[in-house]
Amino acid sequence: MKINQIETFRVAIPLKKPFKTALRTVSTAESILVKVTCDNGIRGWGEAPPTTVITGETLSSIEAAIHQVFKPFLINRSLLNYEEIFQDLQMILVGNSSAKAAIDMALYDCLSQYCRLPLYQFLGGYRSEIETDYTVSVNDPKEMGEDAVSFVQQGFNVLKIKVGKDDIKTDIDRIQEVRNRVGHSIKLRLDANQGWKPKEAIRAIRKMEDLGLEIELIEQPVKAWDITGLKQVTEHTDTLIMADESVFTPKQAYEVITTRSADLINIKLMKSGGIYQAQIINQLAENCGMACMAGSMIETTIGITAAAHFAASKKNITRFDFDAPLMLAKEIIEGGIQYRGRKITLSKDPGLGIRGFK
Repeated sequence: MKINQIETFRVAIPLKKPFKTALRTVSTAESILVKVTCDNGIRGWGEAPPTTVITGETLSSIEAAIHQVFKPFLINRSLLNYEEIFQDLQMILVGNSSAKAAIDMALYDCLSQYCRLPLYQFLGGYRSEIETDYTVSVNDPKEMGEDAVSFVQQGFNVLKIKVGKDDIKTDIDRIQEVRNRVGHSIKLRLDANQGWKPKEAIRAIRKMEDLGLEIELIEQPVKAWDITGLKQVTEHTDTLIMADESVFTPKQAYEVITTRSADLINIKLMKSGGIYQAQIINQLAENCGMACMAGSMIETTIGITAAAHFAASKKNITRFDFDAPLMLAKEIIEGGIQYRGRKITLSKDPGLGIRGFK
């Protein structure tokens, strides 16, 4: 099974409502979709969104990496030698993790179709259905409380609350408003997106603990490079701390795990460079007794389907953050995962089950 053709397509889909974090505001989901065609007619799909503030990539840089580097490297190579291909894919270009992820997931789509298995079964088949949280963008406390109530009414019982954009007092006001509006039966997770300094993170988390706000976990409270600060927060609070932007590679995961700088790791295909590397990160964590969450950027159904197949296949991935397609004003993809409120069902079709564009 040789790779014959690699094509890319630009897409831009408006969001129902602007998505705001401590790092950016997104009103339109832009992405590069990738189609890999093999000589036996099998076609695989992948995706790479340009998340400049996290991965450093743009639409143009993703296209350049795919067409100028990965395409010449892959054309006419046998995908049945996939171990060598996936290893080389990480070596021939520094960085460009989302571009790598798009190619990686398209190749896994082809491989699992060749084996006539859904991708989650090809990767391990641990479960075929998962549940996602829903993200509340960072806004004023009243608006966040209203959004949280709306999501709960839609059937979501886990909310991920964005904080870290303003001062600590405002962040605590936001969390208190959400907790008061949704009650204590709803699980709350916080994501500071690197928005706090270590000492103020500790102060804020301790305050939330004293107030009885019952936060399940707090994601990336400090700057991505500040592993010492991350460890400081983890050691001086009772709430679970999760590394996100601090972990792109298996080497970075190893540092976080061995120093116990966090309690959990959030694996995203767009950071890891795809499923191949994501599996290594998860296995490292599992071997050391650290659970993982699987999340995403603002992606279409293609990218989230690949991430969901990876996450569903692994026992050690215990939390899921795959709400991005629900934020889009319209669906442009045929096939892939299906949503019923918070429940995500994976297709029994071979591969990702992507049939193309609407």
